[in-house]
Amino acid sequence: MNAEAAQSVKFKVDRDVLADAVTWTTKSIPQRPAVPVLTGLLITANADGSVDLAVFDYEVSARARIAADVEVEGTILVSGRLLADIARALPPQPVVFELDGTKVSVTCGSSRFALMTMPVEEYPALPEVPETTGVISASDFQSAVGQVNIATSKDETLPILTAMRVEIEGDRVTLLATDRYRLAVREFTWNPRNPQVEAVALVRGKTMAEAAKAMSGDIEIALAESGGKEMLAFSSEGRVTTSLLVEGDYPKVRSLFPKDVAITAVLETSALREAVRRVSLVAERNSPIKFEFADGSLVLRAGAGDDAQATEALPATIEGEDITTGFNPGYIAEGLAQIDTPFVRFSLTEPKKPVVISGMTEADGEEDTSYRYLLMPILRF
Repeated sequence: MNAEAAQSVKFKVDRDVLADAVTWTTKSIPQRPAVPVLTGLLITANADGSVDLAVFDYEVSARARIAADVEVEGTILVSGRLLADIARALPPQPVVFELDGTKVSVTCGSSRFALMTMPVEEYPALPEVPETTGVISASDFQSAVGQVNIATSKDETLPILTAMRVEIEGDRVTLLATDRYRLAVREFTWNPRNPQVEAVALVRGKTMAEAAKAMSGDIEIALAESGGKEMLAFSSEGRVTTSLLVEGDYPKVRSLFPKDVAITAVLETSALREAVRRVSLVAERNSPIKFEFADGSLVLRAGAGDDAQATEALPATIEGEDITTGFNPGYIAEGLAQIDTPFVRFSLTEPKKPVVISGMTEADGEEDTSYRYLLMPILRF
């Protein structure tokens, strides 16, 4: 990109289309950019009647292509977050962009803004999008990512745990995440371009979640080397997200799943969700909810001493000995929210050992192992 590219630009675009694309794209602008130019939104008006919006921070890029009435093609760079605020506030009328010297005028009805441009030539070159590895429907991908992303760590001091592990083996994909207190694993099938493909990648959970929520239709996923670095790309209906992979060795957490399960309990999913929500109202911060599995029922307890207390009992189909354990209220609630079957199964071994939560279509049916949520217990009652 050179300075001449930003000498003349003019186009008109639908206000709602602009606001949606700008809002989504600018979510990838870094909070603390390495250089000021990375706060910019790169806007390119093309001769074919399209406008490309892009941001890039050397690790993650987001691009959106929208239809427009392009009078003069060219490229400009303006403050991304400021334009996002303006676009959302504009009246429901066509928006006209026109470069005027070092400023860009944004006109919509009787509203007019003048934005300073930033040097296009200083903006980093966008990464090349690798060839597609496989395709999956947006709805399936959104569901899978949502189920696993809850277990990614939010602690940036441990970057490896803020990532989601992606394992590809032919037509089967496994997503895995852990924050040391819980572990979520989701398996699903997709349509690979090469039926023999095998790959493993670590991608930031936040990037995966944002990419999944913004896509519709079919999502093309590409895992390959670009510019000498491994990256993952997501493309769907004019929107593209790329991300460099997180480097490092992911902890070998699969060994946490018990080989033998001595105790199982099956409950109605919606009833348990609501009971946990109610009992959690009196649980002090960092205090667990006690789970008592005995005599064909689960009793939930929270609160103690002179504090508020709550108790609720639910019918349960229990196989094995009685057992009492406890869980972080937020973690157990988040896990149950991801179970999309009528019944939920708890697989337990000992009070201090992790529990595995999975779904079941019928109370006396087979366990659905496509999604498993492993949770470490808390026994401070």
